[in-house]
Amino acid sequence: MKLSHIIEKINCDLLTEPGPDPEITSCLASDMMSDVLAFSVPGALLITGLVNSQSVRTADVADAAAILYVRGKLPDEKTIELAGELDIPLLATQMTMFDVCGMLHCEGFEGAC
Repeated sequence: MKLSHIIEKINCDLLTEPGPDPEITSCLASDMMSDVLAFSVPGALLITGLVNSQSVRTADVADAAAILYVRGKLPDEKTIELAGELDIPLLATQMTMFDVCGMLHCEGFEGAC
């Protein structure tokens, strides 16, 4: 499923400049970046409440297609700039991680692990 479809379904905000519309293969929800590294698959959407630069660096190593920040949390400008440099789209929503995962599961997504 294209990232633009997820943005539309969840009604989230795009925090980085739009680029290519990546294909999202699966979802991985965690605030523990060690779990993201252990269970990630390329092209996954990382759903997290961890808004520091470590989330972007982890997404880069894990080859995640995008990051969705939940619970109304927003990264600082330095983190947004890093994501732009690494071409990782950043999204944000007021929804909880549980609700986002439920909505995406109803859309047919499988978990990454």
